[in-house]
Amino acid sequence: MVDSQYFLPNDIGISALDCTEAFRLLSPREKLYAHYLSRSAWYGGLAVLLQTSPESASIFVLLQRLFRKQPAAQLESMATAAGLSPEEYQAFLVYAAGLYANMGNYKSFGDTKFIPNLPQEKLKALVWQSQAFQDSPSEMEALWDSCSTLLFSLEDQQKQLGLGDKGVTTYFSGNCCLEDAELAQKFLDSKNLSAYNTRLFKNKSEGKASYEVRLASAVQKGERNTGYFSVNFSNAFSFLKSPVSDCVFTVSRGDYAYLMKKVSENLEKAKDHAANENQKRMLEEYAQSFTFGSIEAHKEGSRFWIKDKGPIVESYIGFIESYRDPFGSRGEFEGFVAVVNKAMSERFAKLVSSAEVLLPELPWPKDFEKDRFLLPDFTSLDVLTFAGSGIPAGINIPNYDDIRQSEGFKNVSLGNVLAVAYATQKDKLTFLDEEDKDMYIKWKGPSFEVQVGLHELLGHGSGKLFVQDEKGTFNFEQDNVRNPETGEQITTWYKGNETWDSKFSTISCSYEECRAECVGLYLCLNKHVLSIFGHEDEDAEEVVYINWLNMVRAGLLGLEFFTPESKSWRQAHMQARFVILRVLLEAGEGLVTLKESIGKDGRPDALITLDRSKVHTVGKAAIERFLCKLQVIKSTADVEGGRALYEGYSAVSDTGSHNFLHLRETVLLRKEARKMFVQANTRVKGHVELVEYEGSAAGLIRSFTERFADDAEEVEAHLLELNKRDASCWSLKSV
Repeated sequence: MVDSQYFLPNDIGISALDCTEAFRLLSPREKLYAHYLSRSAWYGGLAVLLQTSPESASIFVLLQRLFRKQPAAQLESMATAAGLSPEEYQAFLVYAAGLYANMGNYKSFGDTKFIPNLPQEKLKALVWQSQAFQDSPSEMEALWDSCSTLLFSLEDQQKQLGLGDKGVTTYFSGNCCLEDAELAQKFLDSKNLSAYNTRLFKNKSEGKASYEVRLASAVQKGERNTGYFSVNFSNAFSFLKSPVSDCVFTVSRGDYAYLMKKVSENLEKAKDHAANENQKRMLEEYAQSFTFGSIEAHKEGSRFWIKDKGPIVESYIGFIESYRDPFGSRGEFEGFVAVVNKAMSERFAKLVSSAEVLLPELPWPKDFEKDRFLLPDFTSLDVLTFAGSGIPAGINIPNYDDIRQSEGFKNVSLGNVLAVAYATQKDKLTFLDEEDKDMYIKWKGPSFEVQVGLHELLGHGSGKLFVQDEKGTFNFEQDNVRNPETGEQITTWYKGNETWDSKFSTISCSYEECRAECVGLYLCLNKHVLSIFGHEDEDAEEVVYINWLNMVRAGLLGLEFFTPESKSWRQAHMQARFVILRVLLEAGEGLVTLKESIGKDGRPDALITLDRSKVHTVGKAAIERFLCKLQVIKSTADVEGGRALYEGYSAVSDTGSHNFLHLRETVLLRKEARKMFVQANTRVKGHVELVEYEGSAAGLIRSFTERFADDAEEVEAHLLELNKRDASCWSLKSV
């Protein structure tokens, strides 16, 4: 029997993201701007297939060819002829929808592989019965042969994403291990190059290790110097070499070249419909970045993006979040296009205007806070397009430390995502007592809106990094700043080109999410914050209670994303929430109780409760102490202390006051699959039309087959070519 966590259930929630009204209110020019930005995002999003697993791109093409020839309803008769039951055909549709929604065959939230919940021979029989196979039998058979084994394989290493023997990754060739990643980071830092848009490939040359750092770019061979590199491009795969630790590094361009070209072309088209000069300059720089592989150009584009205050159509695109790089430095491609929800944005604007009053409330000395808080845009958006492996509830970007610290950032809350993503039915609510369930259903939405706002604006937006730049200049008073934990003068800081991601690497993402979540918990206790969101008196207390209850429950649910065999976490946010649960359990005094039990169905169960009378006292004090530690460690680049603290609270064992390994089995037994979203398409027929689809597996599939309708064969051919180019790299073993 295959563990059910590797299947997507047939009754998985699938919802359409509604943006009809928001899109209708756009002017013709704004619609064209949104259309071309969306096209750019969707083409770039295909790179995620190549960033996820060796087989994802081939599976994607296989599905596209099946469903382009026959929509889901037509293919069903072929399934019946092939011997599939209705349940098995639905399982196949759900699998296909899952691959599209996650842009690969690993869950975007949790990094676990999922496979079709039907026998391999039945899926093969369906492929052979299909119209696509009848039209091109040799081509379809070759495509099946290229991916069918890995499509169903659940060997231990293939069950999750990871580096070396811990899992699968295509950010690194198969012969890379953690030491290679660390060595590459030292090289990149020495050359002032970012890892965000790179992958690493290891070879042997004359007995020495030889590494190729490959940049994502449309350009594949040396052309003119763009002004963002200090060296000239002399040839396609060797413009920068450096001996590091008795090895050779070569930096090349041309990763995902075809896709980056499509991204840049559509950004240029969008520029013709931009609303202002900031948008034009932003798009020019982005196009430069994707054409030549320059993160400096992307940073420059991000600066213009920050200056573009309050646009009607908001967007961001690039190699952004590093959650899925096992080393925590390389960004996954994503691009979003959304329309401002003015009513909800007014609340967030009030929160922004209160930021300078709220920041001093955070539990660290003023020396550990930014010298000046640059008031950002904070808007609620209705998503039109979100291309990538998954859709978050809120975003705080850009992720470049130097820009965030001194120039600013933006926050967005994705309103139409929040509206459907976290709706919960009472009978599916686990690990809460009946009274809490009723309150949870009523107040989860409002409380999560508050938490997202605080998490993004004052969580990710707060805190100073102590830096000594390349000229030896400090951005803090070295002789006067004291560590509030020890009372002693600080002795560590970031030097030169070091960043938060490069220093803290494998823990950086989850640690920062934990810090932001703690800020949300801490500041939601503030009555002024609650009043901004329209919550007063008893209602305000209900919001606080459910926000804290949701956090400790999420910490328990987080156990799903821990892998005991490798003792590793697969999801940054859920690891963060488990850490917070541990901190609040450790606070004692009955603040949080967690007990194992037997459910009404006779299976293992658990109950988690929160004493609301102690949230403002015991709970606040515990989060205050922990949050101060997190910030001090982050500010001072204390990697050793940070690892000891965070990995200690992240440990999952069967000893101590709670048997978390056993509780993990209970969580897996009662887990609910994460929802998937169906997104609309846009097309130009004299004017821009919005094409919407039903919230079902068939609707999600159809949205993707129609997304690339004009150049499907070309896109698929290039995807297969890009995939084939590196196929031999993934089977290499660490040396």
